Amino acid sequence: MEDRNDLESMLSRFIGHGPYLIIDGEKYIDAASGTFNLPLGYTNDRIAEKLKQQIDRCTHLSSAYTREMSQYILRKLVKYTPEGVDRIWLRDVSGSGAVECAIRIAQKATGRSGVISLFLAHHGQSLATAQISGNAFRIKDFHINIDGSIKIPTPASVLSGQPQPSEEQFVDLEQFIQLGSNDNFACLIIEPIQGNGGNTVFPVAFYRKIREICRQHGIIIIADEVQTGFGRTGTFFASTGYAKELEPDIIVFAKGAGGMGIPTGGVLMRHSLDILESFEHSSTSGANPLSLVALNEIIDIIEDDHVLENVQQNEAYLREGLLKLQRQYPEITGVRGVGYMYGFDTLSPDFAAQVIATANRHHLIVRGSRYGKGRAVKVRPPLICTQEHLAEILHKLDLTFSELTTVAQARKEAVSC
Repeated sequence: MEDRNDLESMLSRFIGHGPYLIIDGEKYIDAASGTFNLPLGYTNDRIAEKLKQQIDRCTHLSSAYTREMSQYILRKLVKYTPEGVDRIWLRDVSGSGAVECAIRIAQKATGRSGVISLFLAHHGQSLATAQISGNAFRIKDFHINIDGSIKIPTPASVLSGQPQPSEEQFVDLEQFIQLGSNDNFACLIIEPIQGNGGNTVFPVAFYRKIREICRQHGIIIIADEVQTGFGRTGTFFASTGYAKELEPDIIVFAKGAGGMGIPTGGVLMRHSLDILESFEHSSTSGANPLSLVALNEIIDIIEDDHVLENVQQNEAYLREGLLKLQRQYPEITGVRGVGYMYGFDTLSPDFAAQVIATANRHHLIVRGSRYGKGRAVKVRPPLICTQEHLAEILHKLDLTFSELTTVAQARKEAVSC
């Protein structure tokens, strides 16, 4: 019979401390914030203590009993939402579930079904959210269709230190609507900065153009802030900061909302869109006490510990450090990002995998894009990271590319001999 303590032994290999993950006694700095869901790092004493207290009370309550707490959290969040976005649906524990909730709201409100999404977009892991995402390889063996949906090309990313692209480079959304929709579009969903697709930073004018066209056609705008929300871009939501010209009708959040990895997800919307009946969208663990405790506490921590100010003050240091590496290593191109949400391109998907593996040997955790099919490497440290932490990350990236350059040169010399 297997030792009942085997699982505990396996888990004990991993110990988190702020932005660090200790694996078998070896200390790594995590520049990917877990799977982009650890804005406060692996540990936070305030949240941990509140969770322990709640575990002693109860770990589950029906959402029928947690509505008052959800409304309490809403009153805190509306300070950070676009004007008019003042209602909440808090019955999910994942971004996928919350995105599906937002689509249901849009379909019910408009009486239409179609979803406009973007190439390279990532909106979730469920069948429906994977279908509206912009990476077709993920659904080649699966079959689902949301009638009337289309995907449109993305504009080129804004690059750090480069001017914003002109509107002439944008896709003609109006033509897509007129020629390909039969007036069946319920919503357009967009990540203010594309995450899994490669850290694409859209031009500000692109948000404005989308807003104008969607308003003309009565198409609801959904901002998928699963990755950009809760301070990642230096404002609480990107929709009130870099992407404020978007003026979304609905905001979806998850990931960072749990503070240190506690699963939670929700939807914020204009009051006119607060139309779902309780039976139309819910999940067993939605609005559970542990999620609510973590969600409530991270809002307070962001305020009390001046987390947004930390990101705003140190962003330039991270950006300039990455640009310096770009000037030093030709294998790094296209540095781009906002806040603590940065990325850059490498030579190929295979080379990006080498970067990630080599960085890991230098005790640095970074992540790639498009499930290994993209050539981007993403640098997204926990929002608590100081300039000293960023310096450590940049130094380890320098060591990583220095090693790769040395190895490549040695191979070249060996071939020429």
